[in-house]
Amino acid sequence: MGTGASISICQTLSSIEVKHCTNKVGPEPQRIFGIPLDNFTQDASHHHVPLVVNHMVEYLEEFGLNHKGLFRISGSATKIKELRRKYDQGEEVNLVNEGDVDSVASLLKLFLNELPVAIFPDNLCTDVLTSFEGELSHMAECMRCLRWLLSSLPKAHSSLFHYLIRFLVKVASYSDVNHMTLENLAIVFGPTLFRIPCSPSACEKQTLCNAVLLQFLQHHKELFVECPDSHFALTKEDDPQHLHTILPPQALTQQQAEELDHL
Repeated sequence: MGTGASISICQTLSSIEVKHCTNKVGPEPQRIFGIPLDNFTQDASHHHVPLVVNHMVEYLEEFGLNHKGLFRISGSATKIKELRRKYDQGEEVNLVNEGDVDSVASLLKLFLNELPVAIFPDNLCTDVLTSFEGELSHMAECMRCLRWLLSSLPKAHSSLFHYLIRFLVKVASYSDVNHMTLENLAIVFGPTLFRIPCSPSACEKQTLCNAVLLQFLQHHKELFVECPDSHFALTKEDDPQHLHTILPPQALTQQQAEELDHL
């Protein structure tokens, strides 16, 4: 969906929805990209996640769910740079008029990639690699490890992770159109949420982390049922049965990565 289409659709929305598109975002005029999550003012009305993330996700939920190859197609470098500048300077950001689906999706990934500490900090990445190796095929032990990992996340990281999982599950519910299944999303976001240092075994380690993220996506209901700030608000249509099919970690193969490149 291009910018023109976004403007046309936004003009038919209610005044409340238009306000969501044009709100000034940012707790105060200061740099937003590249700062620790703990530095953001937490707002309960936005699920304890940075307002800039909520702003972009709301836009993508409104205009991007039916967009083929969402998160796989790079946006306009010019638009991304300008939107980032406005967010960092605390200016009013109108994503409908100034952005497009691919640029906003790229900007969201950029925000996550530039966090000084990833959603899963380095020490937890190390724990993931030691705890989950050989355990993903044993469901009871895998679920125990996933719950332990969730409980180990810092509060700000946990809140943002819950919010992103809800959003990604919703994206996958439109996979018949956008081609972004849970498996594809795990491949795209695995390197963003789990940062693996360069090494001879980096590819193997990243594959394992992607498989762990896939388990979080497939078992979100069981894992987040006791989390008060997970805010799952999926409709029956958004949460179809096929999203909960258990896939082995072998499902995240090089073949799938190559298929993504042909979207």
